[in-house]
Amino acid sequence: MLAPYRKVLAAPGALAFSSAGALARLPMSMVTISIVLLVEAVYGSYALAGQVAAVYTVAQAVCAPQLAKLVDRYGQARVMCPSLVVAMAGLTGVAVAAMLHGPSWLLYPAAAIAGGTVGSMGALVRSRWNTVVEGPSQLHTAYSLESAIDELVFVVGPVLATTLAASLSPVAGLLIAILAAAGGGFWFLAQRATEPTPSGRLTGSDRGSVMRSPGMVIIAVVFIAMGSIFGSIDVSTVAFAEESGAAGLAGVVLGVFALGSLISGLLYGAREFTMAPWKRFVVGIVLLAVGVSLLILVSSLWVLAAAGFVAGFAIAPTIITGNALVQQLVAPSRLTEGLTWVGTSIGVGFAIGSSVTGSVVDLHGGHAGYVVTMAAAGVAALIALSTATVLRRVTTQRRPVG
Repeated sequence: MLAPYRKVLAAPGALAFSSAGALARLPMSMVTISIVLLVEAVYGSYALAGQVAAVYTVAQAVCAPQLAKLVDRYGQARVMCPSLVVAMAGLTGVAVAAMLHGPSWLLYPAAAIAGGTVGSMGALVRSRWNTVVEGPSQLHTAYSLESAIDELVFVVGPVLATTLAASLSPVAGLLIAILAAAGGGFWFLAQRATEPTPSGRLTGSDRGSVMRSPGMVIIAVVFIAMGSIFGSIDVSTVAFAEESGAAGLAGVVLGVFALGSLISGLLYGAREFTMAPWKRFVVGIVLLAVGVSLLILVSSLWVLAAAGFVAGFAIAPTIITGNALVQQLVAPSRLTEGLTWVGTSIGVGFAIGSSVTGSVVDLHGGHAGYVVTMAAAGVAALIALSTATVLRRVTTQRRPVG
């Protein structure tokens, strides 16, 4: 099973940039949960915590595609080095404002600055793979590897964030996330040999968004619903664990969700498939929706972890296939922008899910939050099924946008 992964990692520079990208992505599983833990601990409100986390993720979702356009045009290091400095300053602002128990409104602009400038490290890493591997088979393996790394990050990150918050300080998880983002990010950006060649200034119709493609719109909307599932699960699980008298186990439970996805992602990337990608994408969404809808039935943390582990098996393959569809739908010179829309769509959904669930949890308790999860899952499946024929048509035509 590991042979395909060894082959792609043997490409010049691949192991180094993938390793740096893994460290730089650790904050994506730590920042939002760390914000929730910090704000709830200081201000005593899950609603406020969910709203601040939502501001961060919405700002990232709105701004990351615009940063990606600049990255495609001018290069990764030139754009992202100064942007990353600003992002780290914004996260530091959230930490300082909370620990000084400043007015709650101060948290919003700091979170917006951080989210608006952090970009999408996953898209930057995946874009580099297109420059070092040969053929669609190796690219499938490389994308699967990166999705597995994403899930490993989501295994480690929540556990680390909740453990640090419970044992050291509510702000500790956010501070470690800042250090990881800076260390991994600047290490990654310093590796210029594997950086994709900038496309230069765009002219004419090329200036438009990759979202002109109906296929890209469908993928984005589906991933918004999918992100709502993740945001709802995060807030619900933190609250459910606290109500169960085991707040420190919230990260462990969320890590088990990601572990299932990690295993499935590695298995998925080690083999080739004859089923069309659009069909695999739709099937994955439906399976995920069925799996996470069962969470409403659980009554203990350990049963929740077991159910989440099984449901997680649909996550990585679906995201891998979504990224592969993007690669079919956009031109190589716009690939970073296209891939960024996957992450930012999930981010928009995460913001919606976490914010709505935070309000529901404040009123009805942690278990009620999984009703929001179930509703988001139903929407995701409905959209995927109703647009399947359009996805089939646009991916068969293979006329990239941009």
